[in-house]
Amino acid sequence: MSRQASGGSRILVAGSINMDIVSRVARFPEPGETISGRGTSYHPGGKGANQAAAAAKAGAACSMLGAVGGDPFGDALVASLEDAGVGVQSVLTKDGTSGLAIITVNEGGENHIVLSAGANGLLTAEDALAEADWRGVYAVLLQNEIPWETNEALIRSAGEAGVRVWLNPAPAREVPAELLPLLDTIIVNETEAAAVSGLPVPDRAAAELLARGARRVVVTLGEQGCLCADAAGERLSVPAYAVEAVDTTAAGDTFIGAFAAASAAGTDTEAALRFAAAAAAIAVTRPGAQASIPSRDEIEAFLARERASL
Repeated sequence: MSRQASGGSRILVAGSINMDIVSRVARFPEPGETISGRGTSYHPGGKGANQAAAAAKAGAACSMLGAVGGDPFGDALVASLEDAGVGVQSVLTKDGTSGLAIITVNEGGENHIVLSAGANGLLTAEDALAEADWRGVYAVLLQNEIPWETNEALIRSAGEAGVRVWLNPAPAREVPAELLPLLDTIIVNETEAAAVSGLPVPDRAAAELLARGARRVVVTLGEQGCLCADAAGERLSVPAYAVEAVDTTAAGDTFIGAFAAASAAGTDTEAALRFAAAAAAIAVTRPGAQASIPSRDEIEAFLARERASL
């Protein structure tokens, strides 16, 4: 079927929905060491839910396809998505617990994360295909916190429907060679780029993924900004904005959701990347996952201040 990728403006995110249990520490413990925390808090998160919230807050019409457990966390997680403006009709309830992320954050805003899949691991390919509605969809955003078989089914179904597939392969894993040509955009950080491509240098990793069939690769580089390369030979480098980091937990997800929202609105790639970089910069100045994600108005005000300071 021919691609009809320009025909929609809605974002569909299929992925994980977690409750983040966050403990703040002065430093990370050494193996076998017990240290005292500085407080624990609960924040709705999960890479899929974070990206959906970021896209919706950045102005996109966005819906979530995922699963929560029948525990008390499930209701709170769905309510958080609704509060962000995300459609939740395709969020299923599974027997058992919701997904959990156990997160420690040090004084520098860096984090360590341990995931417990819970209901995310029970989202089957059959579930996803039954819920996926490709009408009016600009792109589907996928990550690696639900079963790979479910992602693969959605990649193939979206491809048949002519819908863009954006994959954020985190946690990092190799992408089967036959699926790379079905991916419109791969978004990775430096670690993920190396793991997926087998090459440690971001430029070379991006070139390798393009050579294998991906249409566009975005590599986020933390304080160094990001690079974007596509199969047509275009290459962009966008700097990061200098801010004082408090918590980097959802920075990458915020970048992806905001980039998707700007792209779906017809913004050119460079401007969309700058918009996404601004969203991520705001997010790292705030604690938590979804609670740290800025609105479109906040992002635009941030960019206006940056332009005025030049």
